[in-house]
Amino acid sequence: MPFTVTGRFDDGATYAVQITGRADRPVIGSHRAAALVELHQGRPIPLSPTGPVREVRGDDEATALAVLRKYTNVLEEGRGAPREARATG
Repeated sequence: MPFTVTGRFDDGATYAVQITGRADRPVIGSHRAAALVELHQGRPIPLSPTGPVREVRGDDEATALAVLRKYTNVLEEGRGAPREARATG
């Protein structure tokens, strides 16, 4: 299910994208955010600080979001976004 993500790159530029779950266009709305996800396709990425680790794929919404979380400052995630696991203790 597609959902929206709003965030900011390290240089202060902001983005608002839709993560689609489509292999051909996993991220729509920002060429820069889309290129970032495309750059990491096929590489392992943790879905949260405590894992699990999965390979980034365009049709995997959770891994596309994980790339944005790791390399940008995600400010807001829309309804339907996968939840990030948190360690308690």
